[in-house]
Amino acid sequence: MSSELFGLLPAVYRLRDAQIAQSQQLARGPLESLLMLVEEQVAVVADDLTQLYEDQFIETCAPWVIPYIGDLIGYRSVRGIAPAIDNPRAEVAQTISLRRRKGTVLVLEQLARDATGWGAHAVEFFQVLGDTEYMNHLRPRNHYAPDLRRWQPGLYLDSAFDRTSHRVDVRRISSGRGRYNIQNIGVFLWSLGAYGIIDAPVTAAATNTPGGAQCYRFNSLGMDMPLFHRAVPQGEQISAAARPVNVAARLRRRVLCADLQGGVGAEFYGPSGSLLLTLDGTVVNPYQIKVANLSGPDGAWANLPADGDYAVAVDPELGRIALPPLSAGATAPQLTATYYYGFNADMGGGDYPRADSFAVNDAQWVLPFPDTAGVPRYATLKDAVAYAIGQLAHTGEIAVELTDSDAHPIAGGLTVDLPKGTTLEVRAANLVRPTILLGGEVTVSGDASSQLMLNGLVVAAGTAMTPGSPTPAALVHLPAGRADGTANLLSGLSLTDCTLVPGWSVSPDGQPEYGSVPVLIAEPAGVAVSVTRSILGAIRADALATVAVSDSIVDATGRTHVAYSAVDGVSGGAALTLSGCTVVGKVHAALLSLVSDSIVWAALAAADTWTAGLVADRKQEGCVRFSFLPYGSVTPRRFECVEQALAGPAPLFRSLRYGDPGYLKLLAATEDVIRRGACDAGEMGAFHFVLAPQRETDLKTRLQEYIPVGLEYGLIYQD
Repeated sequence: MSSELFGLLPAVYRLRDAQIAQSQQLARGPLESLLMLVEEQVAVVADDLTQLYEDQFIETCAPWVIPYIGDLIGYRSVRGIAPAIDNPRAEVAQTISLRRRKGTVLVLEQLARDATGWGAHAVEFFQVLGDTEYMNHLRPRNHYAPDLRRWQPGLYLDSAFDRTSHRVDVRRISSGRGRYNIQNIGVFLWSLGAYGIIDAPVTAAATNTPGGAQCYRFNSLGMDMPLFHRAVPQGEQISAAARPVNVAARLRRRVLCADLQGGVGAEFYGPSGSLLLTLDGTVVNPYQIKVANLSGPDGAWANLPADGDYAVAVDPELGRIALPPLSAGATAPQLTATYYYGFNADMGGGDYPRADSFAVNDAQWVLPFPDTAGVPRYATLKDAVAYAIGQLAHTGEIAVELTDSDAHPIAGGLTVDLPKGTTLEVRAANLVRPTILLGGEVTVSGDASSQLMLNGLVVAAGTAMTPGSPTPAALVHLPAGRADGTANLLSGLSLTDCTLVPGWSVSPDGQPEYGSVPVLIAEPAGVAVSVTRSILGAIRADALATVAVSDSIVDATGRTHVAYSAVDGVSGGAALTLSGCTVVGKVHAALLSLVSDSIVWAALAAADTWTAGLVADRKQEGCVRFSFLPYGSVTPRRFECVEQALAGPAPLFRSLRYGDPGYLKLLAATEDVIRRGACDAGEMGAFHFVLAPQRETDLKTRLQEYIPVGLEYGLIYQD
């Protein structure tokens, strides 16, 4: 490497220096070596000066400078749970940008969206006050009496998008009671998410309808379910207030009806929207869709389409579809739908990303279903599983991957028997939500060190499957012995992002079909059952097994039903670990290894033989911490727990019924000893990992910086 400074010297000095280097057999002369050292130090000073200049800007500064710039502008750090604020550099840069618009309602709306990751809309309530107008500030559109010829005022009344004038409310908005006053700003939040089902067949309902109309439901289990619409992004910087299309919420009949009039320009209907219907592979024209109230019991739906009427009738609030009667000799068309449903988190079967949880990643040993091979290897899901088990002789692990969101019936149930040291994974492909309808129970057995993994599936009983004695006893059954009479040595069963429908199945109105009948029975001694981010019904497990459940729901469909016990439904079940779970029903375990950040919502029946809703046989081992427990629970040592008491704090759930968008979601009105009583000041229960209270705290921290002087804000949940 040559020195640039040395090159600037007169040639006579450079020649003399080269002669000295040659005579002394040096790589370079003493003068060049000296100037190289000088140049090194000059470069260090230059780099330092350049960095000093770059440190004046948040985009280019060194990481250690970020806190100092943040402190200079008064930035207050937050937990950074939502993706928009999980980068300190970006958050400080955003703060600098927002300070230029400080005090405007759009800034408050953007803060709410970014800090929580939810849909948000900020409203200045003085804009919708009905009062005598000041002549220098006329509001010609602020009519005290709403225009009743329009449907919007009634539909959006008392919601975030309500533009009807209201009388003044002098109660404080920060208390959650007052709203409409001059100094009040309401920050409306939509915490439920919209999850998509892409091009899936709909489920036929009863056919004995007046006039022979063809009736269907969107839900793969055949239950009524409100449709949601996904949120259309507002961009990184919000320049206009949110509209209904910018938040994930229920899709209303009148909203969809008005939207369909836009044809190919519709916001909610179409390939890029939240609803799309196809008949025999052809997209249904929006002008050929009738939005109607299709309420009524099966066989007596209202407002069914007549022959020659609209091509399709849709009720988005009930999740129902009706087609006109078939003409003589015609075959029923293939009706598929793309739609969205609402839920609180990435839990159970769903279209959210799950690729990181896949156990088998070698594409050579992933078998797609339906089969894509040139020469078909299997035709049914049962055949695919049998084929995969046969291939385990060539590999230690293999996966059967369902690649669509269809409903797949399995006649007569499914038997899985695994060779020694092998792993079989039955999973849904990433971003799909298949449903498996069983005709009999799934019986799982295996040799030593074998395990079955289920990922991303919704498993329910088909119409032909009813509880029996001895079988079917559950949706998934791990018997004590194998078919050949030997002991079942299965090592483990893993459920990740799965739904084993509580009550086996649901009726059209969403009620569980078989109540507290268990969905999972584990009898082999030593088997380890692991459940993660899943929804299950009641569990029965032998005392010599182990069960670990995290970030999940165990729902026996009633507080007095048995959610967890031994196989007999009375004595203590396997050693149990609950971490961030909500259990609906009574629990009796031989050992509570750990119960943390959980809710056990149980009660005793009138003539109950149980001593308490939560019982552990061994009290000298294990720990129960930061959890809500039934009255009189028998547990090992506790730490910071809340036990149910008369007039004491208790969890407030939006809904206890599986299938509802707000299923087991804690209301914001739940007392903080429960809603913020977990180990990290988050909420107890299955949705602890959502960190909703922490998101709310981040938002409050941000709003305190930007709320105009003299004004107050209140957080109002819309779902």
